[in-house]
Amino acid sequence: MKNVYSVLVVLCINLAFSQRTPTISHITQKPIKDIGGTAEMTCSVLYAMDFPVLWVKVDKEKITEPVMLSSGSTLIIKDSRFSLRQDIDSTSYTLQIKDIQETDAGYYRCQVLLGLNNKISADVELEVRRPPIISDNSTRSLVVNEGQPVKLECYAGGFPSPRVSWRRENNAILPTGGSIYRGNILKIPAITKEDRGTYYCVAENGVGRGARRNIAIEVEFAPVITVPKPRLGQALQYDMDLECHVEAYPPPAIIWINNGIQLSNNQHYRISHFATADEFTDTTIRIITIEKRQYGDYICKASNVLGTAEVTVNLYETIIPVCPPACGQPSSHLRSSSIKTASVNVSILIATYLYFVHLYF
Repeated sequence: MKNVYSVLVVLCINLAFSQRTPTISHITQKPIKDIGGTAEMTCSVLYAMDFPVLWVKVDKEKITEPVMLSSGSTLIIKDSRFSLRQDIDSTSYTLQIKDIQETDAGYYRCQVLLGLNNKISADVELEVRRPPIISDNSTRSLVVNEGQPVKLECYAGGFPSPRVSWRRENNAILPTGGSIYRGNILKIPAITKEDRGTYYCVAENGVGRGARRNIAIEVEFAPVITVPKPRLGQALQYDMDLECHVEAYPPPAIIWINNGIQLSNNQHYRISHFATADEFTDTTIRIITIEKRQYGDYICKASNVLGTAEVTVNLYETIIPVCPPACGQPSSHLRSSSIKTASVNVSILIATYLYFVHLYF
């Protein structure tokens, strides 16, 4: 009788265990791996001997269909980077991925199929460290008017989430102050011409060398004129150069005016413009063989779509020639006259000599 009782107890215990619902007792916590590394994800189950255990890659945003990777101890996906290891003693299934690619990031689901519409599951997210990539919706190069508010935006993807900072070319001071600004958006309340130049959006997350975008900001502004020497003196019949420096964008039209008349290149004046950069132009007028009437005020005038500026340069008479451009030499006109005079004098001397030779011999 006692033996029969023992058998019944064992049968009841076995029946109780056989009716237990399968359970996922463990799944790997979120692994974080570098591209090219290896990841292992383990799923341990209880009371699931008679049920299929699957590994599935799922898209929680429902953009793509789930991908079946394994069933039981059999690997389904045909990719040499994937392998499956089953441990019968611990009833665990380990999915291994070698040479991890960026596309391997996502959610992996361990499933136990209990019936056609009945299953239990647990998910693990595989995160892959990715170097920063600056998004297309970030600001590109701009052309703005002086005084306008400007907002520069920079966004970057990657894992971990990149940190974004702003710098200027040659570590120049930012309009916000300092040489570095941290944040996705750099605001300039009222831009000035001094704020123009190249700005760098830098995204870093400790993976790789980071990412950088160059943003060129061109500021349109009305001309600003500076004069190295507002008063210059020169002696009569010598040349003299008057100059002014013009800063403007877009590039301006530049003219020289004397006594209300716009000057042009001729035997009395030679005008030159030299663009040293998009915003800088040096202009010079040479007054050739100065005459009395050419002393006085000369106006350097520059205009673009945003405005006009002008300055006056005064030319006055001196007794001693100023070097340069005179440098002790008369103008080309005087040099030519001197050469002609010298030639005539030599001719007279030769004629005189020949006359006396003929007279006495």
